[in-house]
Amino acid sequence: MTSVEPAHSAPPGPEQTPSVTPVKPARTTRSARPAPRNRDWLHGLLMSAPAVVGLIVFVGVPFCYAVVLSFYNVRLGSPLEPTWFGIEQYRRLFTDPDLSGPFLRALRNNLTFAVVVVPVQTALALGLAILLNRKLKAIGLFRSLFFMPVVFPMALVAVIWRLILARSDEGMLNSALYAVSFGNWGAFDWLGDSATAMASIIVLSIWQGVGFQMVILLAGLQQIPGELYEAAELDRATRWQQFRHVTLPGIHGTLVFVAMLTSVLSFRVFDQVYVLVRGGGLDEDATRTVMYQAVTTAFDQNNIGQASAITVVFFLIVVVLTLIQRRVVRPGIED
Repeated sequence: MTSVEPAHSAPPGPEQTPSVTPVKPARTTRSARPAPRNRDWLHGLLMSAPAVVGLIVFVGVPFCYAVVLSFYNVRLGSPLEPTWFGIEQYRRLFTDPDLSGPFLRALRNNLTFAVVVVPVQTALALGLAILLNRKLKAIGLFRSLFFMPVVFPMALVAVIWRLILARSDEGMLNSALYAVSFGNWGAFDWLGDSATAMASIIVLSIWQGVGFQMVILLAGLQQIPGELYEAAELDRATRWQQFRHVTLPGIHGTLVFVAMLTSVLSFRVFDQVYVLVRGGGLDEDATRTVMYQAVTTAFDQNNIGQASAITVVFFLIVVVLTLIQRRVVRPGIED
């Protein structure tokens, strides 16, 4: 019987590992580089650069030059070289009766103008804004009519009001009062009388500038959510209660801004006084302002150094009053 030998298996070789394709580790996606945090201030700086440059060139540089000129005796058109005066111009401004009298009177007139114009014009602008904050037909036309005096130059406004307040019988106001009183009202010099001269300037200025404040307050009113008024109506709140508890808190910041802006603008009153004094018979002493005093000192009296001292002192006074007003109203401003 033939024996079959088993087949010899292949000699065992070195242990072979199966070929496995290596798996590359997955690439970790790099997080996007965060935008630099200081890019916002760079964009803000670039956007505000034209305004900042204009402010420096047309306000900062002339004011610094005025400060320098206030320490010299500079005469417009004089062949003499400017001479160093030190603080003599400032000393004369407060101690010399010929200079301190008109300056203090002009400063008092400025303060009187501001004390009356700021609350009256702000309140009137708020009333007009509330009245025009309605969805009515042709409401845009009414808004344009109330804003139109702001577009007119102050010199043109002064000429129009010179015709209205003319002292003759042909003056529009005198003619209207004559007709209403059935001939018992005579001609009255509204601009030349010291008792009504400043009041005439105040009325003229409020009529010309109230539209600008009205537009700002109107924009603030339109930002108040209508749901607040609906909730107030559900609580049976009256119109006055809605105005007091919804409208005023909603425009508090805007109202403070308008009051501060009106305060600053009220100290710049010049055009209407100059036009009406030179061509309308306005009482100069009763309506003299600090800006008017500075301009007449520089170009009528040719005293550039004294006019520069007046502007520097007036600038410091306005800055101090503005800081005080801002400090008073800041605690009530909501973020």
